[in-house]
Amino acid sequence: MDYRTLPVNKWDENHVQCWLESTGIKKEYVEKLYAEEVTGPALVELDESFLKGIGMKGGQIHMLIRKRNELLQLQENAQEAKHSSSKTSDRTDVQTDPVRPSNAPTQKTSSTDSCGPVDKTSRDNTASTSGKRQRRSNNSQLKSTDEVLELCNCRPFRSQDTDFKYVKDRVLCPESGVNGLIIPCHEYKSFAIAAELNRNQLQSKFACEVIRFASACMNIRTNGTIHFGIADRVEDSGWKHGQIIGIKVKERDYYIDALDYIEKCFCENVQEIARKCIHPPVFVEVISKDSQEQRFVVEVDIEPTFSLVKNRFFEVYLPKYNEGSQKVTLTKDRALYQRLGAKSEPVKHNDLVTFIQGLQDRDAQREKAELSSTEVYMEIAQNLGRKLSVLLNDGKSYMDDSLRYILVTNRCEKDNLNCINFLMHLNIFCVFDFDENSNVSGLYSKYKEHHATRSFFLQDFSNESKTGNPPPQKHLCLFDQTSWIFCNGRSDFHGDEKPCDENTWIRTKKKYLKKAITRICDEILPKRSFIVLFLLLSPVQKPLVDTFQEFYTEMNGTEYIVCIAESRENYNKWAHLAQASCSIETLEQCSVVGMKLSHVDATIQSMLPCTAQPRHLPVSTRGLCTLPSLEEEKLFSLEILCADQCDDIKLDLLTEKEIQEIEQNFYRGRKIIWENFWLADKRHCGEIIEREACKDASKLLDDILRGGRLNYSVAKLKIFHHPGSGGSTIARQVLWKRRKDLRCAVIKVSYSPATVCEHALAFRDYEEKEISHCLPVLLLIEDYDEDYLEELKNELMDAAAIRKINAPRPYFILMCCRRSNDPERLCKASPLDTVAVTHKLTDSEKSLFRTKLEKLKQKDVKPEFILTFVLMCEEFNETYVRDFVGHILQDIDRSSRDTCLMRYVALLNFYVPNSYVSLSHCEAFLGLGVYTERKSRAYDFKSHLSEQARMIFIELRESTTYISSVQIIHCLVAKEILHQLSGNEPQSQLAMTLLQEKTLFENRFGQEEFIKFIRDLFIRRDKRSRGDNTDTLFSPFIEHVCKAEDCEKAIAVLKAAYELLGKDPFFAQQLARLHYNNEKFKDAEHWAGVAKFHLPNDSFILDTEGQVYRKWFSFTVDKMTEEDTPESIIQKIEIALKAMKCFRAAQQAAKAERDSMNNAGYFGEVEVGCRLLRFLSTVHVFRRNPEGEYSELVKYLITDYIPEDIKKAWGRLHSRLKGLRQNLYNALEWISEDLSYFQTDKNHEKEEEDEKDEKEEQIYNPRKWLKRQSEVYAKFFISRSLSEDSNGGPESQLTRRMNIYKSGGGSVTNILSFLTDKKEHRSAEKLEKILSFYTENPLRDRLEDNDLINYILCHITLTCLAPGSAKLLPLQTLRELSVRFFKGKRPFPASAHFLLTLLYWPDEALDKEPNPDKDEILNSALQTLKRLYDIKMKDVPTRKKRIYTHFFLGKGYGLGKIVHKTKIDKLITGSLNEKRMKWLHGSVWNTTGIRDILKRVSGWTKDRSLFIRGHVKAFPILPLHYDSVPPGNENVTFYLGFSFNGLCAFNIEVENSPTVSRIQAI
Repeated sequence: MDYRTLPVNKWDENHVQCWLESTGIKKEYVEKLYAEEVTGPALVELDESFLKGIGMKGGQIHMLIRKRNELLQLQENAQEAKHSSSKTSDRTDVQTDPVRPSNAPTQKTSSTDSCGPVDKTSRDNTASTSGKRQRRSNNSQLKSTDEVLELCNCRPFRSQDTDFKYVKDRVLCPESGVNGLIIPCHEYKSFAIAAELNRNQLQSKFACEVIRFASACMNIRTNGTIHFGIADRVEDSGWKHGQIIGIKVKERDYYIDALDYIEKCFCENVQEIARKCIHPPVFVEVISKDSQEQRFVVEVDIEPTFSLVKNRFFEVYLPKYNEGSQKVTLTKDRALYQRLGAKSEPVKHNDLVTFIQGLQDRDAQREKAELSSTEVYMEIAQNLGRKLSVLLNDGKSYMDDSLRYILVTNRCEKDNLNCINFLMHLNIFCVFDFDENSNVSGLYSKYKEHHATRSFFLQDFSNESKTGNPPPQKHLCLFDQTSWIFCNGRSDFHGDEKPCDENTWIRTKKKYLKKAITRICDEILPKRSFIVLFLLLSPVQKPLVDTFQEFYTEMNGTEYIVCIAESRENYNKWAHLAQASCSIETLEQCSVVGMKLSHVDATIQSMLPCTAQPRHLPVSTRGLCTLPSLEEEKLFSLEILCADQCDDIKLDLLTEKEIQEIEQNFYRGRKIIWENFWLADKRHCGEIIEREACKDASKLLDDILRGGRLNYSVAKLKIFHHPGSGGSTIARQVLWKRRKDLRCAVIKVSYSPATVCEHALAFRDYEEKEISHCLPVLLLIEDYDEDYLEELKNELMDAAAIRKINAPRPYFILMCCRRSNDPERLCKASPLDTVAVTHKLTDSEKSLFRTKLEKLKQKDVKPEFILTFVLMCEEFNETYVRDFVGHILQDIDRSSRDTCLMRYVALLNFYVPNSYVSLSHCEAFLGLGVYTERKSRAYDFKSHLSEQARMIFIELRESTTYISSVQIIHCLVAKEILHQLSGNEPQSQLAMTLLQEKTLFENRFGQEEFIKFIRDLFIRRDKRSRGDNTDTLFSPFIEHVCKAEDCEKAIAVLKAAYELLGKDPFFAQQLARLHYNNEKFKDAEHWAGVAKFHLPNDSFILDTEGQVYRKWFSFTVDKMTEEDTPESIIQKIEIALKAMKCFRAAQQAAKAERDSMNNAGYFGEVEVGCRLLRFLSTVHVFRRNPEGEYSELVKYLITDYIPEDIKKAWGRLHSRLKGLRQNLYNALEWISEDLSYFQTDKNHEKEEEDEKDEKEEQIYNPRKWLKRQSEVYAKFFISRSLSEDSNGGPESQLTRRMNIYKSGGGSVTNILSFLTDKKEHRSAEKLEKILSFYTENPLRDRLEDNDLINYILCHITLTCLAPGSAKLLPLQTLRELSVRFFKGKRPFPASAHFLLTLLYWPDEALDKEPNPDKDEILNSALQTLKRLYDIKMKDVPTRKKRIYTHFFLGKGYGLGKIVHKTKIDKLITGSLNEKRMKWLHGSVWNTTGIRDILKRVSGWTKDRSLFIRGHVKAFPILPLHYDSVPPGNENVTFYLGFSFNGLCAFNIEVENSPTVSRIQAI
C-alpha cells in the first residue's frame, strides 16, 4: 500500500524508505536507515545522536529532522481538517477541500468573483471532479496551509525578461489593492482546471478574468497585473495564498488570441484604448528541482496611462461558456468594475453617477503619479570592492593563500582575456569550463601559457571513464597542477567528446557532473578548504546553473560560493534559474554584479599576499635565471626552493600577531617552513637555533662538493634524528643556506622515482648553457622507504650516465632525513656520510636553548603553548615529561569527547610513527559537522577543544594538499597521556573502543591514511633496519598487550580489528602467529586457514601456515614422554609432513611472485625435515646400531624396506617419508644456489652476539646455518653396512655424498664458506678430505652434474687456501671436465656457468694462441648467467639485487690467478663496518697489498658501455656503478671480478691517465 495513504505510525521500513527518497536525502543514508530497520514509529523517535551514530553529516541530519517534523505536523493538520469537515454540509466540503493537490483546485462558485452565473452543466462538471479531488487529497499533505514556504518577488511590471523564472511552491506577496497607482495591484488565479479545457472554454474563462480585472484597474487608473497559475485564498483552500503552482500551457496562441474578446466586450469608442492598456500575456516559466514538467505563470499587465484613459470610463461585457450550446455568450448587461481592496467588484447601480464624477480627480492623480515616477533618482553605487574583499577573504587586507579555488565559467570573449590576470595568481584546484572553444580562443588558451595543467572531460574526472578508472589522485597531479575539466566537450578534440545542446547535455553528461562534484567535496577537498568561484563571462545556460545547484547541495549552502558577473543580464538569467535551490536574496549576498572585469582584476590582485614578481634560480655563471610558474609546475614532484624564496611576500600586509603566530607554530612542534627562515633573516622574529649537527651536515656537504678522491654522479648525505629533535629543521637549514649557490628542492615521495628523476634532470639543466657545468642539485628526501631511495638513486645515476659527461662535482646530492629511535647506531655504521641528531644537547646548545626560551617568555608566550621547544630544552627527560603532562592533565574532564579523542590520537602516535588523524575525522568525532553551516568563515577547530587538548594537540597542514590533521606534540608526550589518562583501563580496551567508533571509520576524508594507521597499530613490527630499537615479533602495541595484560586480550582485539577491516587476511595471519607463539595450535591452524582462504597464493601466508605446523611439531616433540603411544607418534609425524607440504606450497607461490623474493619456504622445509629426522631416530624401530649409525632408518628412507612393526600402523606415511631425503636435498641445493648470488657476510649487529636461536642464525649468518643443517641431514643418511651391501650401487654413492655433506661440502655455498674460516690450514685439510671421497680419475669415472660442480669448486677453493696441495688437478684437466656444461643439452645450474667463466678466462700459460672456441664457451656461460640472473631477480627493488663478487682476477696463471674476496678483505684494516665503508667508497683500491695481488686488465668504452677482449672476441662487461665509466670513447684499465651475474669491473681508470679516476662501489 502507498505510504501516502497510511498514517506514519503504520509505516514499515519500505514505506519509510519511499518517503526518505522523496525528501532528497542522500541515497547512501536512505540505505543505511533501511538497513537499521527504521519503521514509522522509529522514524517518529529519531534523534540527532542516532543519526550521527550511523555516520550522517550535519546538513543531512538537519534536513531529515525538519522534513520529519513537517510530515508529522501535516498529518496532524490533515486529521484535524478531516474531523472538522465531517461537521459541515456537503456543499461546504466541496468548496473548501483542506488538502487539495496542486493540479486539482476547485472552480469558483462565489457570485462576486465569477464571470456570470454558472449554468447547470457547469455545476455538474464541477461536482463530478470533487470525487477525483477527494481521492487524490492525500497527495497534497505536504502543501498544507501550515507549511512555511519561502517568499519571492513578482516579475517586475512590464518586464519582458525571458530569463525571469518562478520557483514552484514559493509564495508571492498577497493580492493587493491600489497603492499609488504606479505600483501595480495584483490578483491571483490558480486556473489549474481551466488550463485543461478546450480552446473555447479556456479562452472565454481567461478573457473573462482579464477583462474584469482590466476594467477595474483602468477605471481606478492604477497599474495592475493578473497572474494565472497562482493560488488565491478563495478557490484554493488547500494551498497557501499566493503559492506558485503554475499551469500547463498547451498553446501560447490560445492565451494571446483570447484577448481578441476586447473588441467584443469593450464599447467601440474605447476598444483601441483598451488594446493599448492591456498588454499581451507574459509566460513566466515555473522551475522545480523535483520535476521536469514544464509549467508557466501567465501574467497580463494593465497600464492605463493618463494620455489614453483621460475622461474615459470602461464598461464591459464578460464572456461565458454555455455547456449546453457549447458556445460563448456575453453577459446581458455591461458592468463597470473597480478595485475595492484586493478585489475587482462591479460598481453598484446607485453609485454610478458618483463614480463617473470622480474620474477627473482620478485622472489628476494618475497624471501626478506618472510625473513623479519619471523623476530620475541617482542610485548610490554599492561598495563592490569591499563586498569582493569580504567574499574572498572575510574582509582581511589580503587573501588567505591556504584556500584553493574551484572556478566555474563559460565562454570568455577575446576582450576579456586581458582582464582575468588575477586568475593566474589564485591557487586554482580545478576549472569547470563550459566553453568548447576554450582551448582555441578562450580562457584555457591563456591560462596554460602561465600554468601547467591537466585537461579532462567530465566522465574522466568523475572516475567513470569508459576506458577504465583513472589512477589515484596523486598520480593525476590534482594538487600540483590545475585540472581543467571541459564540461561540454572540446571543439578542437579529435576524439568523440564533441559539444552538445542543453537537452543532450542534461541527458548524457549531467550525471558525470554530479559525480565529479561529489568526488571533490566528499573525497578530495575537505570543507572550508576551498571556494567555488562562478565567473559569468557570457550568456548563461542551464548546465552552468546545474553546477551551482550541485555545489550548493554538497556544500550545504553558499558560504564558500562566490559569483562574479560584469553583466547584470548574464547574472539575472543565472540567478533566476538558480533560485530553484537558493533564494534570489541569498544569491545577491554572495555575488558581485556590475563591477567591470578589469576592476575586479585590479582589486583582487591588490589583495594577493604576494607580489607578482618572478622567482629566480642560481646558475653556474654565478648569476640568476627566472623560473616562471609554468616551468615550475611542470616539475610537480619537486618543491623548489628558489634563491629569492619568500621575497615576494608583502610584508606590510602581515600583522605583528600573524608573524608571532608563524614563529610560535614552529616552536609548538610544527615542521619549519621557509617563512620562518625568511622572517628570521629579515629580523622580524628571533633567530633559529643552529645545532651542532647542522654544522656537521654542512661540513659533509662541503666535502662532497669538493669532490676529492671520490667522484660520484649521485652522492648521499644522511641525517638520522630522534623524533622531535629537529632533524627536519636541520635539513631545511642546510637547504636554506645553500639556496643561492646550489639548486635546492624537496622531493615529494608520493611520485615515482622515475618521475622524480625526470624532473630533477630538467631542474638541473633549466636555463643552463652548458649541461656539463651545471650547478649540483641538492634534493631533500624525508621519511622515505629504503627501496624508494635506492631506486631513485639508481634512476638518477643511470640518467647521469647517459649524459656521458665527466663533471668535477656530483650531479645530485640526496640529503636523506629520517626519524630513528637509534640515530647514533646508524651514524656509527656509516660515519663518512651520516649525521645523528639526538635529544641530547651539548653545553653550547643548552645555552642557546635557554636564551631562546627566555626571549619567548619575554614575548608573553606561555611555556605550555610551545611545549615541544620546552621539552627539547629539557632534552625530553622522562621525569620532566611525566611531570609536565601531569600538570596539564590535572583538571581534565576524563569523560569528555575531546579527552577521548586525545587518548585515541595518543594511542596511534605512540605506537605508529608519523601517524596523525585528519581534522575532518576529529570534527566528525566531536560532532562539529553543524559548523559547516555557520554564518562566518572565521572558524577555528581549536576553539572547540578543551584547554588541555589545545596544549597537547598540534595541527599540521599537508604542504601540497593543505589538508589539515592533528597529532600529539611528541610521541613521549603521547606515551604519558596514554599512561596518565588510562587509569585502570587497559590499552586493549582503549583499542577495542576505538575500533567501535563508526564515525571515525566511516569518515571519507583521509580514510585511506586513517585505516593504514589502524593497520600499522596492529600489524607493523619494529625493525632495527629502519631505525627502531629492536626487532619485534609483533607490532609494539600487540607486544605491550601480551606483556602488560595477557595474550587473550591481544587475540580479542586482533579479532575485532579483523572483523572491522573487512576480514583482512593479514590480520588472520597475525592471529595465527599470535596463537602458535602462545602454543594454541588448533586456533592457529584455523586462522592460518582463514588467511589462506582469502589469499591462497600468497607465499608469506602459506609460509605462516607451515610455521604453525612447524611450531606445533616442535612443541609436541619437546613435550614427548616415554609413555607416548604409537598413535601419538604418528600424529607428530603427520604434523611435520603437513608443515613440509605447506612450505613446498609457499616455495611454488614465491616463484610466481614478481615483486618479492621469499625464500622462507625452503628454510622452513629444511628445519622441519631435519627435526623430523632427529625425531624418527628416537623411535624404537630406528634405534642406532652399535657403530652409532642409523642403518635401519637409512634403509627405510632410501629403499623399499619397511619394518614389520610399522608396516600397517604407518601405512599412510610410508610414501611421504620415503620422499623426505629428496625433498630435503632439493631445498638445500636451492638455498645454496640462492646464497651464491648475494652478499652473505655475517651481519655486523650480530658479530659478537651469541647466536643460539636458529631463526636468528638463518637470518644473520645463513652460511653457517646451511652448513649445520647439511651436517644434520647427512648424519641420518650414512650407513656403511648398507653401502657395503649395495657394492657400488646407488646406496654407496649416496653414502659417499652424505660423507661429503658431513665433512662440510656437498653444495656451492658450503664449499665457498671454507674461505671465510679463520683457520685456513684446517679448512684446507677438510677440503682435501672431501676430495678424497670423489673418484681418483674423474675423466674416466663420470660424476653426476652436481657432484662435478662441487668437485671443480673444491679445487678452486683449495687453490685459494693451499695452492701447493697434492690433491689439486691442473687447470687444463678442470677445463676438460667442465666442457660438459657447455656441450650438454640439458639445463645446468648457474654455478656450472659461473665455473666456466673462471676456468675459461684467458690464461697466460695455457692460452698463448687465440682460440675462438673458448670465446664461444665464455659467451654462452655469460649469456646464460645473465638470463638466470634476470629470472632470479624478478621485479624486486634494486636495493635487493646486490650481487656478491666471489672472485677477482689476480696476477699469476692457472688456478693461482683466481683470488677470493676474503683474501682482499684480510688486507684491509679496521672493523667490519670500516671495511664495508672502504668497499663502498672505493678506498679499498688504494691499499698497496691489494694492488700487488690483483691484475689490472685493459678494456675500452664506447657510448658509455664498457668492453673487454676475451680470447678473440669482445665482451660487454658490467660496471656495477655507471659513474665508473668515463664519457666518450676511451681506453681504460680496471680490476676484473667474477659473480653470478657475470663479469664485473672495479676501479676503472682511463689508460695512462691515472689521475682521471672514477672509482666505483660495489
